[in-house]
Amino acid sequence: MHSSMSATTTPEAGADIAVDLYPFLRKYKDGRIERFAGSTFVPASEPPARATAGVATRDVVIDPVTGVSARLFLSAAALATSNTLPVIVYFHGGCFCTGSAFSKMFHRYAESLAARAGALVVSVDYRLAPEHPIPAAYDDAWAAFRWAASLSDPWLARHGDPTRVFLAGESAGANIAHNVASRAGSSPDIDIEGLIVLQPFFWGVERLPFETDRRHNDGRHMFSPEKVDTFWPFLTAGLAGNDDPRLNPPAEQVASLPCRRAFVSDLARDRGRRYASWLDFHGRWCREVTLVESDGEDHAFHLYRPRRAAAVALMDSVVQFVNEEPNSVAETTTLLHDATRRMCLAAHRSVVVDRIRKSASLQGRWCGMHWWFDLGRHRHQDHLDWG
Repeated sequence: MHSSMSATTTPEAGADIAVDLYPFLRKYKDGRIERFAGSTFVPASEPPARATAGVATRDVVIDPVTGVSARLFLSAAALATSNTLPVIVYFHGGCFCTGSAFSKMFHRYAESLAARAGALVVSVDYRLAPEHPIPAAYDDAWAAFRWAASLSDPWLARHGDPTRVFLAGESAGANIAHNVASRAGSSPDIDIEGLIVLQPFFWGVERLPFETDRRHNDGRHMFSPEKVDTFWPFLTAGLAGNDDPRLNPPAEQVASLPCRRAFVSDLARDRGRRYASWLDFHGRWCREVTLVESDGEDHAFHLYRPRRAAAVALMDSVVQFVNEEPNSVAETTTLLHDATRRMCLAAHRSVVVDRIRKSASLQGRWCGMHWWFDLGRHRHQDHLDWG
């Protein structure tokens, strides 16, 4: 089901490099591709008796023509009931060119998310560039989302709550989640409760302050801005540049996303903050925006070090977001001017949570904001965080 999507080839030593996107991949002049982010595949637990961590998993083929498929994660205990659960359609990261829903790292995260959030997680395995240039990943993601939202699968039909459907992803997967939500705006039959974007892969021709800071552009880092500039043209087979609205979404597109709530996580980055602010102050449908910043952590730290305090805190925040009662978001509360903010300390180290609640009566222009932060560990990231 998945081997053709994530195959890794090793070229002959000394072969000429045509494109170098290390640590993701290199493409050689003879056409061969070397992927460095290798995938250790984990089998599904079907039948449920083989479930691990109390979560049963099952693989499904969504489109036999394109090969897009998914792995479903459902609490083994929920299988014995008729209870309906939130549905989280999750897209893995990997710079659009590596990774798989069936790999150990992404399997582990989706399994933990299903267990902690009490949700039915649909982890999508989409086609990868450069063999399948963008927009293949978007097309696969849209097909998978439509399939999941239809609740046609037996698990989804029995346990999925159509009023609590979430889109989620990290890095490239967060970019995909955003673009699927944007496309859903023209489909009135689709209902999205929440959007969860973790360390989103957004970029643009214009440099934002963090991207021009010399502390992050001194040659010691994984990617310089000039290196990141080469990603999108390669991933799109030269058909799009860095101001492609799929990579650099304009404010009006973000503001029109058809989700009631949004959760944005970034590493104290300008693009994540700007994205959250556009949703907050200009969003037409979004009634609540939660911004979580993990300053001082590496990109995708929650995947590589899930037991780290900041990773646990991030998961806690996502779980809380998913399980909030939808009706509670619409309640009118005491509103404060944006310049008046109540600030308090919390136990989560190196995590900043910015909870913004809106009032429909004031069109979201005034809000009460609550910040949780650690005064002692604000520091700059060691390298650019794209992938």
